[in-house]
Amino acid sequence: MSVTAPPAPVRAAGVRVARDLDVRPILTRGEEPFATIMRATEDLEDDEALHLIAPFEPRPLYDAMRQRGYTAHTTGDGSVFHVWFYREIP
Repeated sequence: MSVTAPPAPVRAAGVRVARDLDVRPILTRGEEPFATIMRATEDLEDDEALHLIAPFEPRPLYDAMRQRGYTAHTTGDGSVFHVWFYREIP
């Protein structure tokens, strides 16, 4: 998993880095990425985000992540969506 700088709105919430997770290869293999996504959040520090890259907007995931204390920032062009899940730092 690579590490990148998050976009400005996510940095404004106190996040310094994002760990990238591209689930497109997982989906191409016909597999469900949910468990991989959940495992990726287990090691995140409070000032880190998970940067999810997907071929569609993962709307059902928003509720699951919100229940774990994460906020989402999403951008997309219809064929690729970038979603940063992060905890807001007080």
